[in-house]
Amino acid sequence: MKRIFSGVQPSGNLHLGNYLGAIRRFVDLQSDNDCIYCVVDLHAITVWQDPAELRRRTREVTAGYLAAGIDPEKSIIFNQSQVAAHAELAWVFNCVTRLGWLNRMTQFKDKAGKNREKASSGLYVYPNLMAADILAYKGTHVPVGEDQKQHLELTRDIAQKFNNDFGVEFFPIVEPLIQGTATRVMSLRDGTKKMSSSDPSDAARINMTDDADAVAKKVRRATSDSELLPDASVVGAEGQFTAAFREARPEAANLLTIFAALTNRDLAEVVTEFEGKGFADFKQAMTEVAVAGLGHMGAEMKRMVDDPGYVDSVLREGAERARALADPVLAEVYDIVGFLRP
Repeated sequence: MKRIFSGVQPSGNLHLGNYLGAIRRFVDLQSDNDCIYCVVDLHAITVWQDPAELRRRTREVTAGYLAAGIDPEKSIIFNQSQVAAHAELAWVFNCVTRLGWLNRMTQFKDKAGKNREKASSGLYVYPNLMAADILAYKGTHVPVGEDQKQHLELTRDIAQKFNNDFGVEFFPIVEPLIQGTATRVMSLRDGTKKMSSSDPSDAARINMTDDADAVAKKVRRATSDSELLPDASVVGAEGQFTAAFREARPEAANLLTIFAALTNRDLAEVVTEFEGKGFADFKQAMTEVAVAGLGHMGAEMKRMVDDPGYVDSVLREGAERARALADPVLAEVYDIVGFLRP
């Protein structure tokens, strides 16, 4: 079986982009794979987090996993900080990774912006911790969005360099899993911007904790345009919208993509169904689909967050199972490196 590893940061409210781009795919993968799903709280503190909020959001992400359908009996669910092997292996990788590799990471440049000198060193070496997350379990496949592909390529480089440096074939060369229609969900207010928990407008996103009424209201008010919906010629050979269509009509492309993802249908099929219709008809259909697919999850998440005992027990038991896998790997790494452990 493939060993899948992935995680979500507890650094903001979970939203539709997290669900369609990651969490729902986690659910689909667990039936045929060995899956490990982490709440990556160590990654979260690369930028300042309020401690109480960090704990609350860690529980919320876990509740999102569970409400979406991740089964803690089939998959391992835990928060990263409960398994010390992540941080310990990351230090070894800090000493394997070359500065030139990290200097090429575009996400650090994007997040640090003009205040690069004030950014935390943790944000700079974030990709090494990501590599440790995966390789502590000898993960073979990682579901990633386009914005994480570069970090996964670095994970492959780190694994290869470690193996070459010490003359071993120890770490696997991890493969990406990029799948699904909505790997990148955009804002409901501006189709050129990625949906984000940090957007000042709550109307720009559908939160996973939104109830049915809130979901319906946000879909109806989502930014669209005045043109009729297109025909299937705007869908390219790979099943995605052409770059020209996304640039010309970003909001239309975004809403159609979300609809296709929520209904598990191909974009071409969805576009053909609504060809020549206006957004009033389309939004009515999308509202029904979104409420049916998301409304119950919001209620279930709120129930678990308000009564965190079950969530905490899932994390505790998951961490025990994760340590049982990661600790032997770390011990072998220490032996390979040459650490004396009498």
